[in-house]
Amino acid sequence: MSARLTLLRSFCAGAMMVTAAQVMTSASAHAWGESVSPSCDNRRFLEDQRRFENEERHSRNADLPEHVCGRVIAVSRARRTRSGWHGYFYVDVGSGISIRIVSDLDRMEAPQWPWVAKGDDVDVVGRYYFDNLRSQGIDWTHHGTSRNWPIAGYVTVNGHRYE
Repeated sequence: MSARLTLLRSFCAGAMMVTAAQVMTSASAHAWGESVSPSCDNRRFLEDQRRFENEERHSRNADLPEHVCGRVIAVSRARRTRSGWHGYFYVDVGSGISIRIVSDLDRMEAPQWPWVAKGDDVDVVGRYYFDNLRSQGIDWTHHGTSRNWPIAGYVTVNGHRYE
């Protein structure tokens, strides 16, 4: 009897932890989802980037949801990282600023890389990360989400959307 009770208590505790995690993820997704513009907002991105560069947000170690658009100025070859195959390209977001876009090729529903070319018009939703001036970009540009990033991203190239 006590073994069954212990098992039941363990099950209930596990179920409560899953439910709490789901609630936290949904609350975070809702809060972040409201902060992602439904249309391109390069001005907001440039302001967020300026804040990171001026170290106003480093203490939070926060990544930010962004929706940017612009013209592709360079495309790099696909590379294998510890989390799989990734494609990289750079977008001019205005004011003489370009940003690196990272696409997880294993998770995106897209043709073989490169499916973007120099001169293409793109619209990107993803997570802006800033490690330092030389290591920053927008990733999580695919449809997947996780406990740490609940926003589904995408890349639209000349009107064709890849998730």
